[in-house]
Amino acid sequence: MMSVVGAQPFIKPMQTSPSVSPGIQRRHTLPASEVRPLNTQDAISVFEIEREAFISVSGECPLHLDEVRHFLTLCPEFSMGWFEEGRLVAFIIGSLWDQDRLTSDALTLHKPCGSTVHIHVLAVHRTFRQQGKGPILMWRYLQYLRCLPNVRRAVLMCEDFLIPFYRKSGFKVLGRCAITVANLTFTEMWYPISGHAYMRRNSERTGCLISRIIQLD
Repeated sequence: MMSVVGAQPFIKPMQTSPSVSPGIQRRHTLPASEVRPLNTQDAISVFEIEREAFISVSGECPLHLDEVRHFLTLCPEFSMGWFEEGRLVAFIIGSLWDQDRLTSDALTLHKPCGSTVHIHVLAVHRTFRQQGKGPILMWRYLQYLRCLPNVRRAVLMCEDFLIPFYRKSGFKVLGRCAITVANLTFTEMWYPISGHAYMRRNSERTGCLISRIIQLD
């Protein structure tokens, strides 16, 4: 079984210059921007963003609220949320899979012995779209996966109009996906993780501990 103890993607808040005079105390201590793993307390915020992002476009959500809670309970270390002043603005939820191609079981199962990360959903709050947050968060997520020695690739399924978006992040088309939802069909895409052996060795040498820090630009 893959061990990810101490490898969760805790990310230091972005440091910003004080915007108030020294004599005025801050009214809150929330970081201006941070990325961290999601937990079940974030589930409602996750689902609200997901529902708004997908229902209007395809009529279906990749994950329903109970499924969001399911994966954030089983494998929160394969999730990542971007927060602005404590507010969730973008997120990714994934789980492990143990087969070459996705099947319907991949929609609900987490396979701890698998070497493939199935990315279930990437979504950005409507207020923060067209700012590049989706690609940035995906890049950081893939960087994090390179710290996990047993992960060999990431896969996802998407509608055809999203293929160019994921290609820009380095994903390649694997073929038509065997999964259909209602009348929707999907393309399966993959991203190689195993090609980064040098980075993996460095990560293993440093342990990829919880204290591993990645600063937001």
